[in-house]
Amino acid sequence: MAVVVSPVYSESEIREIQKRTLRVLIAGQIAGSAALSAAVTVGAFVVQDILGQKTPWGGIASATVTIGTAFMAQLLSRLMLRQGRRRGLMLGYSLALIGGLIAGFGVESQSLWIFLAGLFLFGNGQSANLLSRYAATDLARAENRGAAMSRILFASTFGAVFGPILIKPAEHLGQSLFGWNLYTGPWVFSGLFFITSFINAALRLKPDPLVVSGGIAPRKAVDNASADDERMSVFQFLSSSPKTRLAFYAMVISHVTMVAVMTMTPVHLREHGHETVSAYIISLHIAGMYAFSPLVGRFSDRHGRLNTLLVGCLILMLSTVMSALAGSNPAVFFPSLWLLGVGWSFGLIGSSSLLVDSVPIDYRVKVQGSADVAMSLFGGVAGFSSGFIRKAWGFPWLSMLGTMIVLFLLALLLLNVERFKLQEP
Repeated sequence: MAVVVSPVYSESEIREIQKRTLRVLIAGQIAGSAALSAAVTVGAFVVQDILGQKTPWGGIASATVTIGTAFMAQLLSRLMLRQGRRRGLMLGYSLALIGGLIAGFGVESQSLWIFLAGLFLFGNGQSANLLSRYAATDLARAENRGAAMSRILFASTFGAVFGPILIKPAEHLGQSLFGWNLYTGPWVFSGLFFITSFINAALRLKPDPLVVSGGIAPRKAVDNASADDERMSVFQFLSSSPKTRLAFYAMVISHVTMVAVMTMTPVHLREHGHETVSAYIISLHIAGMYAFSPLVGRFSDRHGRLNTLLVGCLILMLSTVMSALAGSNPAVFFPSLWLLGVGWSFGLIGSSSLLVDSVPIDYRVKVQGSADVAMSLFGGVAGFSSGFIRKAWGFPWLSMLGTMIVLFLLALLLLNVERFKLQEP
């Protein structure tokens, strides 16, 4: 595939553009993560209010958001491949804004279908936020990619931790000022949060890092490429490159495990009379996902991608075992959900960095989009099925299922330690 030749920039100019790019991406990430974490925390509660407290369909809220994320990840990647990161982020954030307002209307009208339609569009915000981590690596040196990516994830800490804490004020504000349903406010206000991310990308992400890196394909080349050809090129990389394939598996399994356990934790606690404390547990969980990402990024750059994934597997297994043994005790869920977030951080940064390292720049954006599609799609399936698994066998068995999935990934990694020799990134 032909690549557009970008204007010639000096090394010092590229360093300055990279610094500016990271500042812009960080600002957008904070607002976007606050919106996502605040709204998704109450998603299962809305479904329960509409279908009944004992419904096993509580996970459909998280599943719909993640499926929306998966659906748009590929489309946003295609747009980025043709027009740059800026246009893709703008589209993702604008659709998330519309989705939040539609979801709020669905809550207010007690229409599950309208609510789910809003959630599907709302998932575009998550897709844009996830693709931002790749934008951070467009101009980064190979030995600094993990650190650059981790700075974007770290920025999510500030929004994601405080997002769930703002749920109660949003609920009361919506009720007292507008007479809304209890859970309408979090969705409407979360949607409006994305205005900040949209304006930030539209006005400040200049020059576009993907354009500067020379990763833009000509419009004619993108338009003329058939869907079958594009899928084949991605399939060929997954088939022919063991590193790419391993990165793909690790990304999906880490995300599936986190989503399944995290989605049902608020429902499990609410069933045992701990609805209020669940918001704080989710906040700590999200802090684990993002707050330590700079340390994880440096660990990945210094000790290698495979070692990063091995540590992630061990932490995820410890977390899921703790959740399985926690019963209904919130004191145990605080550390277990925090570790679930930390393990996910190791898994995502390690796998994403390995993916970037193993794919040539000509195909990098396309493969990144496909990997995020799979990650989000399988995450959606995990979120959807988690409610039925909890209903049929209980929350402890759901957590232990996560342990077994991660154990499979751990075995796969150990089999490849000598083969890949990834001690040096």
